[in-house]
Amino acid sequence: MQILKLIMCFALFFIVSSIQAQYISNVTKPDLSTPKITDASVLSVKYANTILESEMNKHLHIIASDKMGGRETGFEGNVLAAEYIKEQLKKWDVKPPKGMTDYFQPIALTYTSWDKTVLSIGDQTFRNLWDFISIPKDNNDLPSFTADEVQFLGYGIDQKNQKDYKKKKVKNKVILINEGEPMLNDSIYKLTGTTKPAGWTLEKKIALAQKKGVKLVLVLPSDFKATLNEKRRYVLSPNVTLDNVVGKKVNSPNVIYVSSNIAKAIIGEGGEEKIQTARDQMAKKGKFGPVIYATSLKADFTKKQLLIEGRNIAAYFEGKSKKDEYVIISAHYDHIGQRGDVIYYGADDNGSGTTTLLEITEALALAKKEGNAPERSILVIWMTGEEKGLLGSEYYSEHPIVPISQTVADINIDMVGRQDDKYAAQKEKSYIYVIGSDRLSTDLHKINEKVNNDFSKLVMDYTYNDENDPNRYYFRSDHYNFAKKDIPSIFFFSGVHADYHQPTDTPDKIMYDKMEVIGRHAFHLLWELASRPERIRVDGEIK
Repeated sequence: MQILKLIMCFALFFIVSSIQAQYISNVTKPDLSTPKITDASVLSVKYANTILESEMNKHLHIIASDKMGGRETGFEGNVLAAEYIKEQLKKWDVKPPKGMTDYFQPIALTYTSWDKTVLSIGDQTFRNLWDFISIPKDNNDLPSFTADEVQFLGYGIDQKNQKDYKKKKVKNKVILINEGEPMLNDSIYKLTGTTKPAGWTLEKKIALAQKKGVKLVLVLPSDFKATLNEKRRYVLSPNVTLDNVVGKKVNSPNVIYVSSNIAKAIIGEGGEEKIQTARDQMAKKGKFGPVIYATSLKADFTKKQLLIEGRNIAAYFEGKSKKDEYVIISAHYDHIGQRGDVIYYGADDNGSGTTTLLEITEALALAKKEGNAPERSILVIWMTGEEKGLLGSEYYSEHPIVPISQTVADINIDMVGRQDDKYAAQKEKSYIYVIGSDRLSTDLHKINEKVNNDFSKLVMDYTYNDENDPNRYYFRSDHYNFAKKDIPSIFFFSGVHADYHQPTDTPDKIMYDKMEVIGRHAFHLLWELASRPERIRVDGEIK
């Protein structure tokens, strides 16, 4: 029996290890014993050599200038950046995709922010972003709302061994719930008896409250300060939603995250005894009697909504023998705009990708002019709304310019102009983080490695490709919306730095020589994917 247990343990270990190691996560270094291919009679070398750091410098100082104002989607600077890109495309005689009269793919976007947020308990008035926080896009208007009671509902859970709603009348009422799940001790969850929770996320609790007819949910986070820091950006900046949702009701009760100060104001003197009694009942019976606090709660929440037009920008190069197959190369051109008079320039994020795409496009335009188009068609796309939740690429994936089934791959470029701390310490500029290359197609991964050894000689770091990467970068740039459609996607990225999403992300700090090398590598990969006889295979699945 002991031997059997050991065998089972070893088998489990190897299964878990193989799952954890499903995707490459190491660092590969180029074979420096072989020289780069530099023969200009090789077409990809000829045209990649026209990608120049001096031109990148010129473009980026315009894209990340004061005039562009941080390029926030829907704002004047973003429109100006789009017009600048359009101007370059016209100068190079680049055509828009078939069926489009312009380079722009228009996208309806709704900007939502709070116009008024007033919350008081009794004679105490509380402040948004100080005592509470509520996300405008997730809530409805709640004008001149009053309630004379608040019901404490424990954790807001309803399952066999935890019936927080048992015998509670909550329709059109206000409830107060704890975040998370009850614990038996510091590491064991009560509902499962293990170190893993039962899956009662806040979203699930809110859906249950909606089903029960609750009007307003007050959530008491385990760490209000951490919740405030995590969510404050959704209040400080307008929330942006795809499509026209102006005036559309959210199918959910209103939700307000509250501090312990608000909880104390609701509970009042002696209120802790009611909660302790409820806890004792729950421990014994799995349910507790109503815990109702008589109080005068007043809320006045109203939203401000604005419908605006965002624009993806697309340039098209028709292939020769396989013109109905398409390779896409993408980068987002938006950033986070201004906060008051302070401009967030976004030179690296993602002015670097934007200008890299401009240089690649100019190289493709020259190839076309000289009659040297690759076999497959190429679509170059500058995405908008990436900073608002990958909205431009999400829209494209649902409203594609070319058929999804005939899209071979996406190469995505996002933040390729700087070093992160790891490589700064090594004094290494010739590197790139590669994310997603083997997630859907081992062909894509192998081709990228070969292109690197033949032409680029970059250090290829797959650290962030790990399925268990806590940063989850695979899910955080525009390539992901292509991958969700089973399109093999590869994401080139140089890593974050101290100026990420700061006003100090300026064009004077960009390593243009580094950008040139990465831009040329991306061009070689693009050319190979568009020129090879066979379309790359899809042999993985999105996770």
